[in-house]
Amino acid sequence: MIPTDEDLAQAHARLRTRVRHTPVLHIDGRDVGSHGTLTLKLEQLQHTGSFKARGALNAVLTMPTAAASVTAASGGNHGAAVAWAARQAGVHATIFVPSFSPQVKQDAIRRYGADLHLVDGFYADALEASRRYAADREAIHVDAYDQAATVAGQSTIGVELAEQIPPGEVVIVSCGGGGLFAGVCLALRGRNTVIAAEPETAPSLASAIAAGRPVDIDVDRTGVAVDSLGARRAGAIATAVALDQRSAVLLAPDRAIRQAQQQLWDNLRIAVEPGGATALAAALHHARDLAGHRITVLISGANS
Repeated sequence: MIPTDEDLAQAHARLRTRVRHTPVLHIDGRDVGSHGTLTLKLEQLQHTGSFKARGALNAVLTMPTAAASVTAASGGNHGAAVAWAARQAGVHATIFVPSFSPQVKQDAIRRYGADLHLVDGFYADALEASRRYAADREAIHVDAYDQAATVAGQSTIGVELAEQIPPGEVVIVSCGGGGLFAGVCLALRGRNTVIAAEPETAPSLASAIAAGRPVDIDVDRTGVAVDSLGARRAGAIATAVALDQRSAVLLAPDRAIRQAQQQLWDNLRIAVEPGGATALAAALHHARDLAGHRITVLISGANS
């Protein structure tokens, strides 16, 4: 279910003093191989090193008070965020991740006190294991992107951006299952155009828009950003929002993602993971299509 305006307002009030109000950085486009100026929203400075802390905490804080434990499936960042949020709320977390999830993300999940289970396969396989665990143990499953409370939590980024950038500026955000994209879209609806950025190796939202509904895709496991942006199927919420707002999706090849990641470090000393650089990679790779627009890029995570 798509979160309502009231859901978004309540999430902002709930999280305002619990998450970091991340800054924006206005840069010379030449620093990243582009022209003009760009604005970067530095969400890699958020708790747990990614935007995921917002959605996870909102979901945990709105779950039934009788719940004794939570569970989640993740490529890594959502798992760390749920583990952190559960620790804030004083409940136990059990996290399921694909076995190829980066070690740094596995270590973060354990560091926040959660039990970690490695699952052979992709995110979808970890999701199935998490849902099974929730049913067997009466735990609350915290979805990474297709749950109203999670999306409402991510929308708080858009609320902040409305105070940081002018109306009309184009906002580009990375997209895996689409929770971040949907939340920012809903928060900035009618004010700023929001474009999704996906790796070419996992175009789940682009495929959903083309089909008019979420569809399963083949994810190239060798893709540099698939640990965080490798959803086999876009969320129903993100798909509905994208179709309603006639949203565009920009695809970024691995080479462009690596280049954007390297330029952020070489020229700005901003360290990000490949998924965190994908929105910038898409903006640079499609610079000709975006000519004439003022651009804000969301840097979504730095756990690599």
